[in-house]
Amino acid sequence: MSTLEIRDLQVQVETDKGIKEILKGVDLTINSGEIHAIMGPNGSGKSTLASTIAGHPSYEVTGGSITLDGEDVLEMEVDERAKAGLFLAMQYPVEIPGVTMANFLRTAKTAIDGDAPPIREWMKDVKAAMANLRMGGEFMERNVNEGFSGGEKKRAEILQLELLKPKFALLDETDSGLDVDALRIVSEGVNRAHDNNDMGVLLITHYTRILNYIKPDFVHVFVDGKVAEQGGPELAERLEAEGYDRYLDIQPAQG
Repeated sequence: MSTLEIRDLQVQVETDKGIKEILKGVDLTINSGEIHAIMGPNGSGKSTLASTIAGHPSYEVTGGSITLDGEDVLEMEVDERAKAGLFLAMQYPVEIPGVTMANFLRTAKTAIDGDAPPIREWMKDVKAAMANLRMGGEFMERNVNEGFSGGEKKRAEILQLELLKPKFALLDETDSGLDVDALRIVSEGVNRAHDNNDMGVLLITHYTRILNYIKPDFVHVFVDGKVAEQGGPELAERLEAEGYDRYLDIQPAQG
């Protein structure tokens, strides 16, 4: 079993108006196989948490710790975090002109594993994953995310997730911009990766609709850079019915 542990995490970012504190002491522990949903209003720090774990350079950690199986994640470079088993599915995947999906995926797999995968076995895995995600073979010859629709970009992210087999997936609003069919296909891909690899999942979302497909074990409500409340799947149902207004004037929960 692997464990991703976040303790008293404090993060700030430089803006046009000066330094802004975003995370103000976040505590969170995710074990292998667990699915944690992070919900909360805009600007509460959800995406900052995922980006900080992955090593985005814009976010400065001013306090606290992040460890993966006891190893200090904050001391790792971005590529070292990926090799250690962390994967970020970005809210807005970037285009990489001149790099085909085929080259990108095999290069990424080689970098993660340390050795190039056997070509015949690799192509079998790629084709099976693409078929499950309803991706045609022409995707492999297209440049990474270049000219992709929103749904195609998200499916390409989940294709990477299934092939790279990380210990923990950080899914930053993977459901944004997806129609009903694409949401189902993407969610099924996340569930396959979770089930096949005992993968831990940190799922950031505004809406409960993706939670109809990806069932969380734990739900955490972020408000003003802290965890205001946490509970089981029933908490997401309450948020759907009541919204976030009741959290705006309460103190964060302990623990």
